[in-house]
This record gives sequence, structure tokens and C-alpha cells, in this order.
Amino acid sequence: MKDLLSLYLESTAEFSAMLKERTPGEVAYDNAVMASLRKGASITKALKAAAEQYPAEALQWDDETIHDIKAHYEYLMNHEDILVKLERLSNAK
Repeated sequence: MKDLLSLYLESTAEFSAMLKERTPGEVAYDNAVMASLRKGASITKALKAAAEQYPAEALQWDDETIHDIKAHYEYLMNHEDILVKLERLSNAK
């Protein structure tokens, strides 16, 4: 299990470093976007809802960028889900 955790953390090191550079407001905004997505909202609705709570951090998007933004948040959600599962597995031993 330790090898799996190490491999995953190594493969996502650049992404994890980028996440650490976010401000508390950006983290809160991202969390609000992901909360809406996890409830089934579309990416545009999730971004709008998060922007209402955190207007200073709100992303601007258009038809050309929305797909990349959606992919980013899907990756971020999967990354967080994997980290939680790996943590649970490592604590179970």
C-alpha cells in the first residue's frame, strides 16, 4: 500500500504543488464549485453559485475555456477522492 501511495503522490507532485499555492479564498471557491458539482450541477451552474459566495475569486469563462475548466475540476475532485481513499487504506493497517 505504501508503494501505491508513494507512486500516486509522485505522479501528482506538480498538481499538488499548484494546489498549495492557492489562497484561502481560492480554496473556498474551489470547494464551493466542487460541492455544487458533486450535487449534480453543471459546470456553469457550479461556477455561478461559487461566484455568488466568492466573487473576488470567480473564474471568467467562455465557450472556448469552459471545457478545460470542467476538466480541471473533475481532475481535482478525483484527486481529492483518491487521497481520501489512500489515507483510509493506510490508516486501516
